[in-house]
Amino acid sequence: MGKSEVSEVLWETIKTEYVGKTLIITLNRPNSLNAVNKQLTYEVDQCLLAAEENEEVWAIIITGSGRAFSAGADLKELSQANGKAYPKPAGGFAGIVEANLSKPIIAAVNGLAFGGGAEIALASDVVIASETARFGFPEVKRGIIAAAGGVLRLPRQIPQKVAMMMVLTGEDVSAAEMERWGMVNQIVPPEELLSTALELADKITSNAPLAVQASKRLVLEGMDLPLHHSNQAWELNAQVINQVLQTEDAKEGPKAFAEKRAPVWKGR
Repeated sequence: MGKSEVSEVLWETIKTEYVGKTLIITLNRPNSLNAVNKQLTYEVDQCLLAAEENEEVWAIIITGSGRAFSAGADLKELSQANGKAYPKPAGGFAGIVEANLSKPIIAAVNGLAFGGGAEIALASDVVIASETARFGFPEVKRGIIAAAGGVLRLPRQIPQKVAMMMVLTGEDVSAAEMERWGMVNQIVPPEELLSTALELADKITSNAPLAVQASKRLVLEGMDLPLHHSNQAWELNAQVINQVLQTEDAKEGPKAFAEKRAPVWKGR
């Protein structure tokens, strides 16, 4: 599915826009604080699957419409026994929390990011947050848990004791607090959020796409492998770099440097 095909899809719960080599996905249920229902999960899942296969997409931004990034799972829908059936999403909840995506994902958190909304941010590679953003995992207040990656990812991205306090109390914290602990990369005024995310995407997409994707893979797969007393991390490192060195872009980079010109990446 190419750019025009994705743009022509009449999504009902999301909006899509292309800026250069970046796909912007906007969660678009503002009257429900962009709560994640089955349809939104299905549409994001299909959109990300198409973007993953689209060679013209080198980065993805996810944001929300209105005053919320996402208030999490649609509890009204969850309380109903029946409803329209959708195929099982490849990417899990919201189409992203279990997705195996090679393209870098930037979460532009424009407001409330509670429960599943915070889990979408956790599943992203970089988080840019508005000054108005707040993060929380209130699931325990509803008799459930943050099962879409919240309990699993949060203590990997912030200190364990801080993560434990958040998931046990269900209380939310400011973007500044999450920046302090390392989950948020940068905080900006609301009116600068999308432009800042796009500036970051431009920096990413100015690089060789396959090298970017390989670097992302190595970070995610290698972070839990020991560097000492085991060869696993170094074997993975060798495998990934050998794959990158076989690409045309790996030859173009040094050649462009020697010729004192900007490289022309082909993504192959």
